[in-house]
Amino acid sequence: LDPIETELGEGLPSNVIDDDEPNIGNFHRGTKRKWVPKKDATLVACMVDLHNVGTFNADTRFKAGYLNELEKMLENVLPHAMLKAKPNLESRIRTLKRD
Repeated sequence: LDPIETELGEGLPSNVIDDDEPNIGNFHRGTKRKWVPKKDATLVACMVDLHNVGTFNADTRFKAGYLNELEKMLENVLPHAMLKAKPNLESRIRTLKRD
């Protein structure tokens, strides 16, 4: 830093990161949701129910929009789970298919 800027009390420019300050912007990035067997079983049961109803069936897959309906069904069964269709359910279904 320029000694004059230091005397005037001007801090670091906005594009410089101060190592003494914690990086608040990335605090929650990378945290993963812990899936317990009860949630897995409930997810599979809701998917079976959704298939049996028949409104979201396609030949070998579900129709578009089934994740939102699945989110609503899970909210009724597990009210405080706060599972969202896009990041949570989509990722878990992909993992269950793979395993």
